[in-house]
Amino acid sequence: MRFRLRQMELFRAVMLTGSVKAAAKLLSMSQPAVSRGIAHTEQSLGYPLFDRIGGRLCPTDEAKALIADVESCYLHAMQVNDLAMNLRNGSAGALNICVSHCLSRGVAARAVARFLHRHPKVHVQLRACTLADMPRMLLSNQADLAIAVVPLEHVNLEAEVVTTGRMVCVMPDDHALAGKQQISLRDLSDVAVIAPHPSIAFGQLIGAALDRAGVSLNVRVDIWHMDVACALVASGVGVALLDEFTVQGLPYNHLRAVPLKEEIQLTPAVLRSSLGVGRPYIAPFISALKEQAALERAEAAMQRG
Repeated sequence: MRFRLRQMELFRAVMLTGSVKAAAKLLSMSQPAVSRGIAHTEQSLGYPLFDRIGGRLCPTDEAKALIADVESCYLHAMQVNDLAMNLRNGSAGALNICVSHCLSRGVAARAVARFLHRHPKVHVQLRACTLADMPRMLLSNQADLAIAVVPLEHVNLEAEVVTTGRMVCVMPDDHALAGKQQISLRDLSDVAVIAPHPSIAFGQLIGAALDRAGVSLNVRVDIWHMDVACALVASGVGVALLDEFTVQGLPYNHLRAVPLKEEIQLTPAVLRSSLGVGRPYIAPFISALKEQAALERAEAAMQRG
């Protein structure tokens, strides 16, 4: 019994689309060919992957148990395919990077540009993802390195801090608090606030600062992705607590970011798996990232006077 890569591709397509017809369209195959392929896969495995109920395919418990590993295998196969194509096209190599959403439009994007200027034949894949997904992506070799807005502790991951940042309060530039040089959490006790959800890292940092200050806020909207906060502020929902990196990466001309008096420090870090040797371009990219981050810190300091 063998579960071949082509069989995994058929199985994955049906699981993703929910029907033979949609899977056939996704794979540019005929419906009978997909049906035969699934039937042959079930026969070779020795158990059904789908129950046929009222003309629909319902995944069995075995199918549900398989899909996560099949997806990981499929993504790794696509990376091998990308590498093969890059070699044909004269690429010097590839670098797969996952990055926190709040860093992806700012310092990370500019670091990629700096790196590619020095290594123009390297192919980069840049994917924004959550902190929770980073260990899985690194340890399954779906990513060579991750840029996390806060370091993660994991027995099989190495973390290296590359810059520092802080949480800020964002508001319209004509807001009553916009003229302040710093804003305390207590200043926000009577205004509508947009804040990171308590289940994510930013929310936990803010929650700890509120506990220390003995302050409670009128949180009108909880968010999971920080770029949403600026759109909500621009729409008049309230003021937002978020990281300074998000503000640097978004084009909002009529918003002002004011530092918090209670300094909530952020320490973005590069994460790598400690289980593998890694690609040769990881170190040069980290150097480019550190240089870009240092440049942006210096520019920010000059603007603050």
